[in-house]
Amino acid sequence: MKISEIFNLGKSQAELDFVDIDPSLDTALFLDPHFLSQRSDRWSQDAARTVKIFFRNLLDLLKSGDTQRAKTIFYSLSEPNETCLGLSRGSPQGRGVGAEDTQKIFESIQNSQAIISGLVEDLEDCVIFVENFGKDKLSDMTTNIIRLQLIEYTREQANLWDIPLSPAVQMGPCWDTDTSSWVNEHGEMLVVNGRRILLVPKGVVSYSKDYTPVKYHQHFVLNYLQDEHLKLNSSLVRRDHRKDGSIRVYVTKKDIKETESPGTKEYLIRFTEKHPSVFKKFKEEMKGQNESLTDSEFSDIDIESIIDHLMKELNEISPGREDASRYHDLIIGILELLFYPDVISPVKEQRIHEGRKRIDIVFDNAAESGIFHDLHEIHRLPCQYIFMECKNYSGDPNNPELDQLAGRFSPNRGKAGFLICRTIENMDLFLSRCIDTYRDDRGLIIPIVDSDLIKAMKERKNNKRLHLNKILRDRQREIQLKS
Repeated sequence: MKISEIFNLGKSQAELDFVDIDPSLDTALFLDPHFLSQRSDRWSQDAARTVKIFFRNLLDLLKSGDTQRAKTIFYSLSEPNETCLGLSRGSPQGRGVGAEDTQKIFESIQNSQAIISGLVEDLEDCVIFVENFGKDKLSDMTTNIIRLQLIEYTREQANLWDIPLSPAVQMGPCWDTDTSSWVNEHGEMLVVNGRRILLVPKGVVSYSKDYTPVKYHQHFVLNYLQDEHLKLNSSLVRRDHRKDGSIRVYVTKKDIKETESPGTKEYLIRFTEKHPSVFKKFKEEMKGQNESLTDSEFSDIDIESIIDHLMKELNEISPGREDASRYHDLIIGILELLFYPDVISPVKEQRIHEGRKRIDIVFDNAAESGIFHDLHEIHRLPCQYIFMECKNYSGDPNNPELDQLAGRFSPNRGKAGFLICRTIENMDLFLSRCIDTYRDDRGLIIPIVDSDLIKAMKERKNNKRLHLNKILRDRQREIQLKS
């Protein structure tokens, strides 16, 4: 059974921000620090920074000859199975870094010429150059290093969906970047059938198919060698006479593999030491590989049926305080379906100002395009977080509701938010109030009503994801142009 079924959430994967794992099985998805480092959202950047700090610390210890200290921090990488991600068969094994594997990996890293020569700068580089190190081990090491971030995320998701947590559970080793050491404390944890479980944002996992030795060898090393053989007119150069009289001159990658470039990690080290610019080019081009997986890649879901269910439930909820929580939870799922992967990591009733104020829903801005991206990059409006206020009112919201949301804004948190409500009869009047708020430099507030969500979901059934973006852009444009 999946997490959503165990805790009777009544939510599909499309409505959830986390990977809806089955704790009895491993899911063939991975945490890749390279992928994390390419993302712009706060959660990913914090996680990537933690990995980088840990690995730089390890490299410094190895290069300074402090092998014992390096072993101490490396051997604390326990065998993780809390995320249920990876390549294990049957029940989750966390095959990546068991006790025996830990020693082998450490010895491979310690003795690697790539480490000694300085080729390896980031943890993910080990996949390219270090023996006994693949994407499963990289993912498991990453899980260990960012365990604290995963624990915090799991607690936030539990709060979001009212999933019970167990108190005073040993959390497992967590890397403390301030002290460069491992700490193992007790705290609230998600426990299923006696096992600790860590939830992972679905936007940050991948198949780890890009940053690999195969891709580096096939598309960068061999491409370079093809050009070199052509320049030198070597014995590997072939010539084909075409019917039109022209001659095709070429070198096959197969010939290069067979004669000089087998693609082993040992060979990749030797090649890269001679031609560091090729690996630099590989790393640069891999920076653009940061697309999150789609919901259909996580599970076989019938998106049309899900949308039909959501629209039906939205129409059945009555305006008023009695159904406010139900409306709130439904809206979170709808926003997840419509906005993923542009926003991630929703937090319900986020406390600010030392707990004196709360925000209904706060998302991390992870957009690489669309309105959330453009607000920050083009309009220079701070929006590292996206604020959402839900009002299950029967009438139009007024100035107090606008003032409430505007009061949550700040340059550090962001100054863009959305007020979501059932209907607004006098949209022109409400937009005028939004214009006043924006003109006074109190932030950009854009209204969203049920009919907007329904139109967007109908378009989503036809695989058109940008309809809600268009609605929001039109209202954004009207507010900003008239301010």
